[in-house]
Amino acid sequence: MRTTKSVDELIREAQQTQELRRVLGPANLVALGIGAIIGAGIFVLTGQAAAQYAGPAIALSFVISGIGCVFAALCYAEFASLIPIAGSAYTYAYATLGQFFAWIIGWDLLLEYLFGASTVAVGWSGYVVSWLADLGIHIPKEWASAPLAYDPKTHQWTPTGANFNVPAALIITVLTALLVLGIRESATFNNLIVFVKVGVILLFIVFGAAYVNAAHWTPFIPENTGQFGYYGWSGVLRGAGVIFFAYIGFDAVSTAAQEARNPQKDMPIGIIGSLGISTLLYILVALVLTGVVHYSQLGVPDPMAVAVNAMQSASGEPLYWLRHAVKLGAIAGLSSVILVLLLGQPRILYTMAKDGLLPPFFSHVHERFRTPARATLLTGTTAALIAGLFPIGILGELVSIGTLLAFAIVCIAVIVLRYKRPDLPRPFRVPLMPVIPALGALVALIQMLSLPLDTWIRLLGWMALGLLIYFLYGRRASTLAQNQAS
Repeated sequence: MRTTKSVDELIREAQQTQELRRVLGPANLVALGIGAIIGAGIFVLTGQAAAQYAGPAIALSFVISGIGCVFAALCYAEFASLIPIAGSAYTYAYATLGQFFAWIIGWDLLLEYLFGASTVAVGWSGYVVSWLADLGIHIPKEWASAPLAYDPKTHQWTPTGANFNVPAALIITVLTALLVLGIRESATFNNLIVFVKVGVILLFIVFGAAYVNAAHWTPFIPENTGQFGYYGWSGVLRGAGVIFFAYIGFDAVSTAAQEARNPQKDMPIGIIGSLGISTLLYILVALVLTGVVHYSQLGVPDPMAVAVNAMQSASGEPLYWLRHAVKLGAIAGLSSVILVLLLGQPRILYTMAKDGLLPPFFSHVHERFRTPARATLLTGTTAALIAGLFPIGILGELVSIGTLLAFAIVCIAVIVLRYKRPDLPRPFRVPLMPVIPALGALVALIQMLSLPLDTWIRLLGWMALGLLIYFLYGRRASTLAQNQAS
């Protein structure tokens, strides 16, 4: 029984389907990628990883982690140009490794996009509450944090006394409504936010460069404490693993392939361009951050605000205007990450439903707005509840392991399809085949192995639930199975 979906069939489907509007150009796709990538990583994780593991050499950690992501990005770009269908890694796995692996990756991507949107919404809530407090507006903690906390050392859940994280749920609700209205409107809104947050980051780099004290960079790689992962080169490597979360998102560009005007040409530009721009900004911010403030002072939720507070004007006054700008930039940056993740998940559900692996409910397209409205509303409602009820730490770990698994499967799938169908026209080709895809899969698997055992247990539990749904419904109802039965 054939379990793979024909690549030729997928290409024909991409050319014939008119359900989703093809309105996105290369600039929109690059902006979508930047919108998804630049967020919690640059505004939060940079300082924390520098303080705990790498010191000023966190800039090298970004280079190492970025190289690993480039391997996966090149593989995504080849597939996105070859198979311009909504569905991202799910579609690529279906065409190469078969229906079973396609289901696994589709179910796994729920961890990346659904839980990812919830994770970033919790971070968004923290910055908004902090900024409003600067303005004298105080939101009660009971309504701005999760009712449960989890201690990874004791493996225990404890009540926090809070009721619900209202700001986190609210931002997801607003962005979900925007996504239902249309892809063009969502892309325009994202472009505006990306312009704001990149502008704020450039302001921080330009103004911060004047306050850099080179003594803070000495030694650039602090001496190891005698324990693996704490400073020294081992700390640089651990820092690369920790800030990997900062790069999650470039793959979300591939979920919009069916809404790109010229996907064969523009998808690689969107994926690789957004990753390259984001990596450069990460490195520059890391250098300025550790140059303005000693790295030992950056282990806080808002390290960029700490650096701005350390900057003094010629009159000796703090640069309060830049502090407000940085916080607004963080809020804008996190908003665009949530938007793109909420955009990606319904399109994967849409594609899985078109293949019969999920009920037709998920493939319904709104007649007026031409968006997968039902899937978008369900995704948004679920993400809002998760963001309101769960702490950021446990959500972030699940997002990381789900993304790494997707990266590994895509890298392996590129190799498989090159050998199975070398005749297919590939507008973009991964260079140095099979070395780069193999390295991409290896880097992803190594980083997965470095994650805590609890995260693996949750991943296996999530996958067990997915397999139950697959064998009870998806396997029998799939379009592939129905066609072969007839």
